[in-house]
Amino acid sequence: MLVPDLLQGGNPIPVSASQEKKITSAVRARLPEWIAGSVKPVLEDALISSSAQAEFRVDGKDREKLIIDYRAVKTGTGYAEASIQLEFGARATGEPNSRHMVHCDIAQVIEGVKFPVAAPLVMAAERTFWEKATAAHVYSLQGRLRGERYSRHWYDLAAMAKTDHAAQAADDHQLARAVAEHKSVLFAEKDASGFKVDYLKAVTGGLQLVPTGAALAALESDYAAMLEDGLLALHQPSFDEIMEKCRAIQDEVNDTARDGQ
Repeated sequence: MLVPDLLQGGNPIPVSASQEKKITSAVRARLPEWIAGSVKPVLEDALISSSAQAEFRVDGKDREKLIIDYRAVKTGTGYAEASIQLEFGARATGEPNSRHMVHCDIAQVIEGVKFPVAAPLVMAAERTFWEKATAAHVYSLQGRLRGERYSRHWYDLAAMAKTDHAAQAADDHQLARAVAEHKSVLFAEKDASGFKVDYLKAVTGGLQLVPTGAALAALESDYAAMLEDGLLALHQPSFDEIMEKCRAIQDEVNDTARDGQ
């Protein structure tokens, strides 16, 4: 946590608007310094020891992103750039979390090559579900994309619905409310009409995952570009399939929320 000195009793959610402004301002000032002083040197040392060809640069409106640019072996439409983006933030709680083993997908099909294995501390999939669901909800109310590759959130939600995580997230009303309360304070948004987005409504039976009109068309174009550039190399569901699944998720989550009230 970059701003423990600004929290009251260790509570990650500000208790007032003035405290939120102080936390946000401090994060914007301290995060770039932490990235440059703690993260970038570690990666640069690893790059030197591996003799890999890449360059680092700090980017983003608040200089919260570390970009690793590398030389591409093959180029496509340009939708997927020859770079790796590490985006950092210090306003999320990261709770709940646990350690998970991460293996390279390609390791099982290439013999004689040893691939690295990692065990990072990651946020629980149920929390990730609600973070993405509320982001999709905001987009559906605003009708504007936040840059390219935004449609991946809907793809992720549809993929999570194939596991137990989506149902478990829907049943965890306490977690849903925690996400809503956190976003209401630190990630307040306004809808297309200028009214404040009600995150609590999104987790208590009013979740909207499927946009309409021009917003739906823009999302479809973004998804088409993602498919064209091969970001989904194995199974590539159609946009209609994704939206159909997300509509089912929306209905199931809303029904579960209403039953739990």
